[in-house]
Amino acid sequence: METGSINNNFNHYESVYWVFTQLCNDHCDHCYNSSGPQGQRLSEEECMAIINNLPDRIDRLILSGGEPLADKKLLYAILDKLKEKYNGNTQIMLQTNGDLINGEILDTLVEKGITRIDIASIDRYHKKAGARLDTLKELFFSRGFGDENASPLIERETYLQNNKLSFGYWGASEEMWLGGNWARGRAMEKNIWLKNPDHNFCKILSGAKGFLGGKDLPMEISIQLWKINPCCPGTKFPLGDARTEKVAAVITRVSKIDVFKALNNGEPWKMGTAIGIDEEQAKAETDVFENICLYCDSFFSRFLNAETLELKTVKTL
Repeated sequence: METGSINNNFNHYESVYWVFTQLCNDHCDHCYNSSGPQGQRLSEEECMAIINNLPDRIDRLILSGGEPLADKKLLYAILDKLKEKYNGNTQIMLQTNGDLINGEILDTLVEKGITRIDIASIDRYHKKAGARLDTLKELFFSRGFGDENASPLIERETYLQNNKLSFGYWGASEEMWLGGNWARGRAMEKNIWLKNPDHNFCKILSGAKGFLGGKDLPMEISIQLWKINPCCPGTKFPLGDARTEKVAAVITRVSKIDVFKALNNGEPWKMGTAIGIDEEQAKAETDVFENICLYCDSFFSRFLNAETLELKTVKTL
């Protein structure tokens, strides 16, 4: 299988997206990880262990939830630890619904190293439905944040930018990710996931393409609480446990497995070629599931060893 430009140094990652809490002040129908007032949380000890296990170099680290500011004490402890580990050489970004931000909190976030804030709530799903946007813009500008960049898809060339302060905003829509299209969590329960078998999440940002390296998209992994994933929706089995394993070692291990090479290439329908499942058959199954994530889940459940993530032998099938 053509693997493209797979990296050999996973101790340097361009981008890590870490959902460190599923606690949230909101309870959105489209939430892919079922965040809410009773959302799952990690202890401070677990978070410190995860930071110790992160790659030695990260160009940008996106902290998300849940609502990070609903777990403010933990967020501040994480920021202090990240500053200690990376010494300002990593762009620390915060993805938030913006409901809990005020001047004092914003000042503290900047003091602790946040240089980019994305407001991911400008839509009808969230409680305030974007009503605070003008207030937040005024607040950001008063603290020296530059002109807003409404796009969440931050290009490689904008990383760090001499640590200039910036912000962006977007929201859920039926056409774009974050809009109830991932067949996960509460979006699945509420039946608002995207039913389009031709839409390939793997090849877009937040999908798996390039998580091992490539030219088109930033090399990014997602950590959902402690679960290491090649994509934000997350695979049926996590790649590893960031609390107890070095992330670089986990990615090095899976980089040798054909299934994950296919995902890295943005070609989920080629995951099973080694065991005789051709692309045509995979797409036919996806038509039945109506969503590539559900096909991926089914493939993992049937054909992958949950512990090793290796393909099962043909005899086992």
